[in-house]
Amino acid sequence: MKQNSNTVFQAISDFNGDVADLLNIKVGEEIPVLATRNLVVFPGVVTPILIGRYASLKLLDWLKKHPDEYFAIFSQKDQNVDAPNQDDLYDTGVYAKLLKVMEMPNKNDNATIIIQAYGRCHLDEITRLAPYLKAKVSKEAETFPEKNNQEFSMAVADLRSKVLEYIDLNEEMPSEMKMVVTDINNDEICLSYICTNIPFKVRDKVNLIKTTSTLERTYLALKVINQEIELLQLKANIRSKTRQDIDEQQREYFLQQQIKNIKEELGNGEGSPETKGLEEKAKNKKWSEEVAEVFNKELDKLDLYNPQSPEYGIQLNYLQNFVGLPWGEYTKDDLDIKRAQRILDHDHYGMEKVKERILEYISVLQLRGDLKSPILCLYGPPGVGKTSLGKSIATAMKRKYVRISLGGLHDESEIRGHRRTYVGAMPGRIIKSIQKAGSSNPVFILDEIDKVTQNTINGDPSSALLEVLDPEQNSAFHDNYLDVDYDLSKVLFIATANDLNTIPRPLLDRMEVIEVSGYITEEKIEIAKRHLVPKELENNGFTHHDQKPTFTKAALEKIIESYTRESGVRQLEKQINKALRKMAFNRAKDGYLHYEKITPNEIEELLGKPPFYRDIYQGNAYAGVVTGLAWTSVGGEILFIETSLSKGKPGKLTLTGNLGDVMKESAIIALEYVKAHIEKLNIDYRIFDQYNIHIHVPEGATPKDGPSAGITIATSIASAITQRKVRKNTAMTGEITLRGKVLPVGGIKEKILAAKRAGITDIVLCHDNQKDIEEIPAIYLKGVNFHYVENVQDVWDFALTDEMVDNPVIFDIEDDKKEEK
Repeated sequence: MKQNSNTVFQAISDFNGDVADLLNIKVGEEIPVLATRNLVVFPGVVTPILIGRYASLKLLDWLKKHPDEYFAIFSQKDQNVDAPNQDDLYDTGVYAKLLKVMEMPNKNDNATIIIQAYGRCHLDEITRLAPYLKAKVSKEAETFPEKNNQEFSMAVADLRSKVLEYIDLNEEMPSEMKMVVTDINNDEICLSYICTNIPFKVRDKVNLIKTTSTLERTYLALKVINQEIELLQLKANIRSKTRQDIDEQQREYFLQQQIKNIKEELGNGEGSPETKGLEEKAKNKKWSEEVAEVFNKELDKLDLYNPQSPEYGIQLNYLQNFVGLPWGEYTKDDLDIKRAQRILDHDHYGMEKVKERILEYISVLQLRGDLKSPILCLYGPPGVGKTSLGKSIATAMKRKYVRISLGGLHDESEIRGHRRTYVGAMPGRIIKSIQKAGSSNPVFILDEIDKVTQNTINGDPSSALLEVLDPEQNSAFHDNYLDVDYDLSKVLFIATANDLNTIPRPLLDRMEVIEVSGYITEEKIEIAKRHLVPKELENNGFTHHDQKPTFTKAALEKIIESYTRESGVRQLEKQINKALRKMAFNRAKDGYLHYEKITPNEIEELLGKPPFYRDIYQGNAYAGVVTGLAWTSVGGEILFIETSLSKGKPGKLTLTGNLGDVMKESAIIALEYVKAHIEKLNIDYRIFDQYNIHIHVPEGATPKDGPSAGITIATSIASAITQRKVRKNTAMTGEITLRGKVLPVGGIKEKILAAKRAGITDIVLCHDNQKDIEEIPAIYLKGVNFHYVENVQDVWDFALTDEMVDNPVIFDIEDDKKEEK
């Protein structure tokens, strides 16, 4: 409460009596109460109070009639309450007496009173609310320090100096208050005056007035005043720094204007040649107003740098990268479906799913006119043409083509770019490739995305790719170097991978995954005839001569079967190249071409002894030998399951052939099924107690695993214990359950072709695999009969004949009964 009355100041400063006597008054138990807002009055002070509420004015009328009566003053907890009750008031206040009423001009229904505060009191109970508050009030004890107490005197002196410092820092405090604080002779009155008039928080003042000891109240006041001083100093520092920043900005502005004027006087007002060149390029850019604003702002900075300074080169490099991007520039797509299909079929044999997806995209684009590009991920074994397919797609759509290899990428900034604060900063590889392409809608190959290094000290590149490959986000791709959003939504991203397991799930979820499976032998022959042989003839110089060697289909098949083991065609290309190099060498040495037509007989002479061979069907002369079908990363294979029995107690199961856990479990399930259905094979059950069973899969150096040999193992065990022949030229594949149900398996296409190569004519497989057979072209199914089964009993009914093998083994079953002694 600001005090503007010299009378009040004089009354306070002139008091020289004993405060204890001043506060020791006799008062009734029930007295009127004045509620104040944002004001806490302390014992012994004389202070003005502005009143205006109805209840307060009614109390004033009563006090005018009874000037010698005491009343109590209590502060409100919430200043917004107009009619407070006991719960709205703090319970500690002071006794007071009215000294004077001051008339306030232009203050309707308001009055200013000057009161003399006495001792502290406690609010016990409100007894009346109207027309003014009345309550039962009791005295609060006050503990004063002993007379001439040095600690109290020094504490109050320190408080005075802190208050003077506070008044100097606070512009809202009246300067005459410094004089009052200095002139008050009585330390207790000075303490009360400071606590009443310094604008502490009401909560802090309530804590002060509740403190019984005057000395403790002094220390608490010092603590509060120190906090207020620190806040004021902090505000002053902030204002000073802000003023300095504004002054610095004004100084820079005036200096820039002077530089501009000097350049105009020297004839360089239009800017440097670099600036003119950048401005010319910027005129043709189709960028947005926001991007243009950023560019112009950065261009203005260029003129402020000395051309000899490093900052000039950094800024110039940034602006050149900025205008070098094809903002809003797109190549026109060729949406001719027939042309696109012709180009895709010419460049790549097979890959029907990928071609179909691209043609669907072109078709929708043709109908809609505008469409966000899909994010494709082609995964499959190496050498099947995933990367080269991107170039064919770009050719088919007449788009630009760019490719980046992500193999071994370990730095996030390679994707998002470096911030310009770093020395040697540059854009990320995405933006650099777009700049290289010269259009904002190229076909963009992200090669080997599964080989990106994850969670390194330089960030997580795979997480940075999330923004690039999200159709909902890449319309505003943010490169750290550019520091401006760039639209990648029209870019046709095609990622390639060999293994999906190493790609983080959030990244994989953003891509449309298309499997590119390995080529079968027939497809490799076609690829070699159409692409590889012509390419290698040209690479080895045969296209410039009249005599050109040709490969027969049988020769190509021999190379594929005996000299390569791969899903793709890279090794096949190398072997063709090796054969042609050898022929080129012989021609250069002898002067003539040794062979114009290369047949299987010449292959071994040109390429040496074959390192690989294919298994062929071995007949059905042996009991317990059954032909199975397997899928490998380089195509289908046939494998043989061999079962033999040997005398031994107790009967045990032995598995050999470098089998994986899943295949071992399949063997155990097959044996348990045979034991459970032994009566259907007409075999004595004691054979399992007295004979050991050994199951072997040849080629022990080659790891084998998977559930698809389940029915093959079950049939092998059944044949071994019954000594019945297996149907001739028959192979089988399928998983079994403990109940004998046959489940579908994968890799059907590759397995069928492996069976055909081995001379198999009948294939047994699950009924649910029939849908896979229907998707395979009829040319690959010719000569093979398919037998669909539901359970193991169906397999046995077809595969096990009633004919016994030559020289069948007779199992000697001993009687379980033993004589008791």
